[in-house]
Amino acid sequence: MSERILVTGAAGFIGFHITKRLLENGFSVVGIDNLNDYYAVELKTSRLSILKTDKQFVFMKQDISVKKYLEQLFKKESFDYVIHLAAQAGVRYSIDNPDSYIQSNIIGFYNILELCRKYPVKHLVYASSSSVYGGHKVIPFKESHQVDQPVSLYAATKKSNELMAYTYSHLYKVPTTGLRFFTVYGPYGRPDMAYFKFTDRIMNHETIDVYNYGKMERDFTYIDDIVEGIIRVLKKPSVSLDPYNVFNIGRGQPIKLMDFISLLEKHLEEKAIMNFTEMQPGDVITTYADVSDLKAYIGYNPQTTFEEGIKSFISWYRSFYK
Repeated sequence: MSERILVTGAAGFIGFHITKRLLENGFSVVGIDNLNDYYAVELKTSRLSILKTDKQFVFMKQDISVKKYLEQLFKKESFDYVIHLAAQAGVRYSIDNPDSYIQSNIIGFYNILELCRKYPVKHLVYASSSSVYGGHKVIPFKESHQVDQPVSLYAATKKSNELMAYTYSHLYKVPTTGLRFFTVYGPYGRPDMAYFKFTDRIMNHETIDVYNYGKMERDFTYIDDIVEGIIRVLKKPSVSLDPYNVFNIGRGQPIKLMDFISLLEKHLEEKAIMNFTEMQPGDVITTYADVSDLKAYIGYNPQTTFEEGIKSFISWYRSFYK
């Protein structure tokens, strides 16, 4: 009998890709998602329609902040592993909509931890974020750096998740690993992310806002490299006294914003109409992952160059939006 895995946020970008890979690898997956309208629900249902073609996949529309229904699921299914990706995403959105972040990212995560304690699993792998580093001046970002000054509520909730996970690992021996994702991109991605928005607007001859007058850089990480990292981590929980880990998962090669726009122009064969503007509240100038810890732990070695990844995304975009 195949191992049973719960993936929360299964209709999301990373959730969709990790679920697809797990199914291809012969796992049995239960996916949950509340299908909120933070971005186009049609994209989420499109991802789900692909997953639902596999008989080993079961989907349930559920909100992780409602513990009663979540507990019924844990009790019934006896999960071997949990990959927790459900969260209210978006740095800028958290400034005007704080309630949804507390509900999903704090209460929802507490529910997952508590149920992994009550109905023990071999490993809980959850999504943290590069945003925990805030405006850290020392680059590349290293897991040993102090991360006590988040510049957005979103970042604060992700740092809170790491602290909560440590407590559950320490007190109850729940094996947990947090992955600090660095700007994940690729086919079926999130429309609120810059690479998606810019592609959309350039294709439609609309103006793109270039923040901090273009003086920014991001450690873009292709979705296939992220998925490979998650799969490897999942099967290797810590067996230390406190079975807790946190790792950066990025490419380790930041791309300058203006180089990124030039690459989009090249492969879209369109010129961008740019509006240069100041930095947005909650944003950071640079993200840059030191991935040496993850490399040492699971042999993590991202394979996809940024140009290859962008070509793959644009190819999907043209096909999906006709």
